Amino acid sequence: MKPFNRKENGRRYIWLGTWAASLFVLAGIVWVGSAFASRNGVHPGTPGSPYANMPSIAPIGVRVDKYLDVPELAKGPAVDPAKGYRTQKLGEGLYMITDGAYQSMFMTYEDGVVVVDAPPSYASQIPKAIAEVTSKPITHLVYSHAHTDHIGGSRTLGGQPIIIAHAETNRLLARDRDPDRPLATVTFEDRYRLSVGSQVLELSYHGNAHLSGNIFIYAPKQRTLMVVDMVFPGWMPWRRFAVAQDIPAYFAQVKEINETNFDTLVGGHVARTGTHADVAMQLAFIEDVKTAAATALKTTAPGEGLTRADRSTNPWAVFDNYIDRVAVACVNQLTPKWSTKLAAYDVYIWDQCYSMEQSLRID
Repeated sequence: MKPFNRKENGRRYIWLGTWAASLFVLAGIVWVGSAFASRNGVHPGTPGSPYANMPSIAPIGVRVDKYLDVPELAKGPAVDPAKGYRTQKLGEGLYMITDGAYQSMFMTYEDGVVVVDAPPSYASQIPKAIAEVTSKPITHLVYSHAHTDHIGGSRTLGGQPIIIAHAETNRLLARDRDPDRPLATVTFEDRYRLSVGSQVLELSYHGNAHLSGNIFIYAPKQRTLMVVDMVFPGWMPWRRFAVAQDIPAYFAQVKEINETNFDTLVGGHVARTGTHADVAMQLAFIEDVKTAAATALKTTAPGEGLTRADRSTNPWAVFDNYIDRVAVACVNQLTPKWSTKLAAYDVYIWDQCYSMEQSLRID
């Protein structure tokens, strides 16, 4: 059996499932018998030809030789590999730390330091970054939300800081019982004003979108807003709208961020901070995804290309066929406009289209 191997626009796509599919075919031959195989000429479950009008963007399950280049607009300043992090001043006493993929913040005041998030990928370096600015101890730690990739390095900060989080975040942490994510000592429901010395952080909850308990963190003096896993400046959102628990609410919160008064956005990911222009671009992109998916849902006929037996006896196959072809149409509609505007467009565009069409169907 030959692998699915095609080349478009100078990029070669290779079907990775060939080896596994071959084993499945072998088992199928044993189970069904040679008479069935010779009579029908095909074996159920084997990959066939691609859908019609397949995009030049490789679908899920297909390996590419090279991804699209990252646009210059999406790149941030380089991270010193010897240090493993980069520190950026955002305003009076407020700093962002990044390793090029994750971001956190710290804020200095007269008697200490407030840290916001501790990604395990570089949390052990956060005290070193702070020491470059001040010798004051870490007195407070704010959790943006419960996900371990943003707060799983909390214990490596040392000391016994006061931990502040939304009440729902604490509920999730109590459920998970992860020693690397200790429970918050101070929780709130709607709003919390952290005032330390001459510095202020305003914490607020705007409902479940990415994850229940995910909060907005605003530094009014520095006009900096931190909202994690919602906006990815210059980049395609992480897969399936950053695995948002509530996609309609995710759209609503991106709009809310776009309407918020700030100068600098810290999104928790990628190598640079964001601006209002970045938020507006992501909002325009996700609204285009919604429009493309809605159009594809209305104009794609279920069941095309399926055998009569599959159409009549296998509703899961009918929906799989339909959903795949909706995604094909969605990706094709978006690619001319967005493939050169957002970094990693080709990495996650299929995920976004799959998620959007499902959300439009069932939410």
